[in-house]
Order: sequence, then structure tokens, then C-alpha cells
Amino acid sequence: MGRAWNFSAGPAALPLAVLERAQRELLDWGGSGSSVMEQSHRGKRFIAMAEQAEADLRELLAVPEDYAVLFLQGGATQHFAQIPMNLAGQGERADYVITGHWSEKAASEAAPYVKVNIAASNRADDYRQVPARDGWQLDPGAAYVHVVANETIHGVEFHDIPTAGDVPVVVDMSSNILSGPLDVGRYGLIYAGAQKNIGPSGLVVMIVRRDLLERAGRPMAKIFRYAAHAAQGSMLNTPNTWGWYLAGLTFEWLKAQGGLAAMAARNEAKAGQLYAAIDGSGGYYRNPIDPASRSRMNVPFTLHDTALDALFLQESEAAGLLALKGHKAVGGMRASLYNAVPPEAVEALVAFMRDFATRHG
Repeated sequence: MGRAWNFSAGPAALPLAVLERAQRELLDWGGSGSSVMEQSHRGKRFIAMAEQAEADLRELLAVPEDYAVLFLQGGATQHFAQIPMNLAGQGERADYVITGHWSEKAASEAAPYVKVNIAASNRADDYRQVPARDGWQLDPGAAYVHVVANETIHGVEFHDIPTAGDVPVVVDMSSNILSGPLDVGRYGLIYAGAQKNIGPSGLVVMIVRRDLLERAGRPMAKIFRYAAHAAQGSMLNTPNTWGWYLAGLTFEWLKAQGGLAAMAARNEAKAGQLYAAIDGSGGYYRNPIDPASRSRMNVPFTLHDTALDALFLQESEAAGLLALKGHKAVGGMRASLYNAVPPEAVEALVAFMRDFATRHG
């Protein structure tokens, strides 16, 4: 099989142009005679690449100067614990908005380090919509408010992430960062695991307001302190050089596509086409999410008869449509439509779905 259409939720599809360039440069990066993975992260070549990657990210997101950009490790899950370690002192409280599996996990992992207040939750509604902002029970003395912008498992997304007055909002954007323009200045800290819209797994990109780096937090080793990483240009220890390099290539690719406004239009069109196919199937396919909260990145759906699930997955994979099995927590199917998934992939999926319904109706 050649290149197939990859709908994986993560690690996810990377832009073909990025993969092809990485392939060309794998053994001889920039005429250096060696791979980027074989070079010192403190060498002039790597530092120049790292600085360009940060500059391109800042340009794409219009990151204000009073925000630091960090390229870290550990995955977003590690930072579920590391964020309260850095932003909250002993005995302080933090608000968490629960919209699905990952926000639940974030609150659970934070609990040893901060007093967690569940400010809002849509669990009683089986995570079918984001909780309305006017119903949030916020603590005005909280160290921060934590929100997951897009829930990959349940397919719920904030299309306008709320703020919380003087309390900084911390946003996990692992699965929808760079999918469209964002007003970074509204939020205190944005973080994202790379393996959805940025690059390979093993890298975390963080955008944090510099005054938050000055918080004392709690006693901890320097390696866990964001301020220490910021002071060393994300090179307090050896970074994920391969991940950083591929992220930089992805940022270049995004700029070449026309930037985030162009990506937003493309993503809206892709998601709209798939949701229209589901909604227009006469009940053969179903998506349970409130339309106002539907994710553009992750589209879960079920068949009218679960006995057909295995056949759907078997036939779709044979047709070159990969990784459509839904998460075990919700079952069914899931198509992830990140930036690197082209419109042609969605067209192929929709055509397959219609053909499958005709043949197995």
C-alpha cells in the first residue's frame, strides 16, 4: 500500500510536504553532512533553526512580546501536573471546566498539587456540549482556570474559549492549536502536545505570559520549573531536537498555505462536509454532539447498527481510509481532521460512507 488517508487521532497525519522534506534532509541537513538528530542542540545551526521555528510560530499566532514560547517535553499529560506546580502555591485553589476525558484527567492529575474546584461540567449530559459560560461557578481567588479547548474522544470543542476576568485561563490546545486564528493575549498559558497539529509526539509547545513565570509555585527541581526553561531558551536540558525541527517545518508549511485564516476556512469546510454526510444519512450515521459544540478536529459517529462496525472498519481500511475506529470509551467511529488531513481525504471518506450505506442498508 502507498500513502493512505490517515484519520488517526494522534499521533496523527503530518503534511506530506513536511515528510518529504524531512526525508530529503534526513542524512544531510542543510549541507552539514549529518542529520539534525546528530547535531548539538547548542550548535549554531540548530540554534538558528530553533529561533526561526519560534519566530514562525509567533508570526502565525501573533504572539505578543510579553509571552514566552517554550519547546518542552513530557507530553500534555505531564503538564497536567506541572502546571499547578508552577502556577499555584501551597494550599491554593484552581478552577477546572470538565468537558470530556482529557479535562477530567487534567483535574485528576492536578489534585495532588492544588485544591481543584470543578467550576463546570457536562458529564451529566454525556459530554454532548460545552458548559455555558454563565453557568460556571468560578472562584475569584483561584490561581487559574483550566480548560481543554477540544476533546478528542468526545468530539466537543470550544469555538470561543471564555476568559475569567483577572484570573488567568490555562488552555490545553493539544488537538486544535493552529487550526485557525487565536487571540493569544486573552489567555495566561496555552499548551499543546505536538502530535496532532504540530509534529511528532514527544514535544510540547507552551505559550505563557511572562508574569506567570514569576509565580513562586512550590518547591521543585529546576527541571520542572517553566521559568528555568524560559531563561535557557528551552535548552535547560537536551530538547527533542527531531520534534523541534519537524515543528519548524510544519510552521513553514502553514505559512505557505496562507496562514491560520486559510487553515480555518479549510478546516471548517472539511468538518462541514463530513457532518453534512452524517446528518443527511437518514439516521444511518449519527453524531450525538450539540451542533454548536461540535469539534472541527475530531468527528465521532456511530452506525445505526453496531453489528456493522467491524465490517465498516475492515472495508474502510481496505479502501485506504485508516484509523477510523472510535475510542473505547465511546465506541463507534472517529475521523480526525487535523490540518494535515487534506480535503481529498474527507471527500474519499464521505464517498465511502455513502457507498457503504447503499451496499449494507
